[in-house]
Amino acid sequence: MIFWIIMSGFFDFIHLGLGVLSVAGVMYVNYKLKTHRFFEDDMDDVSELRFFRAFYYVGWMVIQIIIAGFHVAGIIIRPKMPIHTTMITFRANLPSAHARMILGNSITLTPGTLTIDITGDRFTVHAIDDKSYEGITNDKMPREVLKLFEKEERQVIEDLQIITQTKKAG
Repeated sequence: MIFWIIMSGFFDFIHLGLGVLSVAGVMYVNYKLKTHRFFEDDMDDVSELRFFRAFYYVGWMVIQIIIAGFHVAGIIIRPKMPIHTTMITFRANLPSAHARMILGNSITLTPGTLTIDITGDRFTVHAIDDKSYEGITNDKMPREVLKLFEKEERQVIEDLQIITQTKKAG
């Protein structure tokens, strides 16, 4: 609210009063949403998240996005565009719905991949080529997500299936 006050330049009672009411309304709705469990394995609070590990994860994710961005740019600038699209499905053995949401969003944020569907622990992902989904199939990205919630090292990806492939160009 302080940021809005500074940026708007309105300091009269009406604007400040409506701002306070708006903030109170948003806080009330947010509190009600926070206490509602949308999934059986929702976390009650964020105490399960390892915050210091989250800082590492954000940096690691930025690097992955940059690397994948250069890879997709390389595909685009080649005259024959060696696209080899693939749909994959897999199960992710993660501790909560929040962890699965983070994995799905991380996959989508990485250029060249898109999370199509998450049903329970089953993911469907579209990839522009084999190299694009390599971080999923070698369990690197899912393990990084797991480390946000647990200290133990274990395999996350199970039941991996390639369900559609196009023929390689060239």
